[in-house]
Amino acid sequence: MDARFLAVKKAVATLGWAGYVPVAPGTAGSAVAAVGYYLFGQALGPVGWAVLLLAVIAVGIAAASGLEAEWGKDPGPVVVDEAAGYLCTVALLPHGAVTAVAGFLLFRVLDIVKPPPVRQLERLPGGWGIMADDVAAGILGNLLLRAGLHWTGAA
Repeated sequence: MDARFLAVKKAVATLGWAGYVPVAPGTAGSAVAAVGYYLFGQALGPVGWAVLLLAVIAVGIAAASGLEAEWGKDPGPVVVDEAAGYLCTVALLPHGAVTAVAGFLLFRVLDIVKPPPVRQLERLPGGWGIMADDVAAGILGNLLLRAGLHWTGAA
């Protein structure tokens, strides 16, 4: 593989090298996504969210698949899956600090606990398994956060 292409693949998969943080790289990757959401998420409408999510998921699957072959099953430095999951958690919800922080905390809990059927999705091959469990945790997180925001009147 061309060294430049490999460097780009690693930069994408590790979210600009956030995945190389020695402690809790998944949390670091989620934090990068949360900052990006807070800074730029307000500009996204439904079509923008759809394009962003599909792009992050598709590019994430490709990058994660290639690096899994080199680094082993679901390698720690690959955190683009955390970005996809976090973005699924906050997609199409009211933009702001409450959503950003609550989404971050909720997604991290769901990503760590991996309630059924989230954990079972890790069994999918290659980048699909790396991404699918986080996307499912993010969708679950979105539904729970949506309900919580509605229940508290914040939505």
